Amino acid sequence: MRTKRKMTAVIICILFAVLFAWYGFWMSGNGSGTGFFLIWFALAALLGGCAAITFLDGWERLPMWMLWILRGILLVFVVSFVIIEGCIISQMHAKADENLDYIIVLGAQVRADGPSKVLKHRLNTAIDYLEKNPETICIVSGGQGDNEPCTEAQAMADYMEAAGIEKDRLILEDESKTTEQNIKYSKKYMKDGASVGIITNDFHMFRAMQITKGEGLKSAKAIAAGSNPLYLPNNMLREYLAEWKYLIRSIL
Repeated sequence: MRTKRKMTAVIICILFAVLFAWYGFWMSGNGSGTGFFLIWFALAALLGGCAAITFLDGWERLPMWMLWILRGILLVFVVSFVIIEGCIISQMHAKADENLDYIIVLGAQVRADGPSKVLKHRLNTAIDYLEKNPETICIVSGGQGDNEPCTEAQAMADYMEAAGIEKDRLILEDESKTTEQNIKYSKKYMKDGASVGIITNDFHMFRAMQITKGEGLKSAKAIAAGSNPLYLPNNMLREYLAEWKYLIRSIL
């Protein structure tokens, strides 16, 4: 029975290692936009190592104090992962009231042929909102990265104008490099006491609203845009780690 449980654990580890490695290759070949896809190879290697240790009965050779530390780390990871991912999921379908004074579209990567797929989801959501609420002003927020042909704000404005949004309804904030700066710099273009909605992808919405409220826009509303379901595992894992980074920075 013990040998059967050991082999079951080994097989499970190997299967997930292969799955994670395949997903890493898939993400790298489909233009994920960052080097974060490498974490899937790291996870595959970790699970491969666990399979080898289990097969060779290596866990039994470790001192008990080390096993308890490893179990503690695993417990913290599982509990925190469930809580954080639950919070992320809770904001993935957020919709705001009509007739807001402003909406802010958070920037994302721009390529030579225009906005990335992630950014197009945000822009299409903004276009839909603006068409239904003709008095709302849109602030497109994002500077120019080293690997971008123009500022994200300019690319977003061009995309929205091509879709029929009037130029005088668009305000370009083209200096920001981070989500924190997106919100901080966009605030300068808003009238005091104005209502505002924040548009970003579903997986990014929870952290974006934390940042928004931290920048003083306590009454801001969330407007979640969609995302590619196939990219979701990568984006959700990235947001889990980004949330830890945000929490640690907030405490320190």
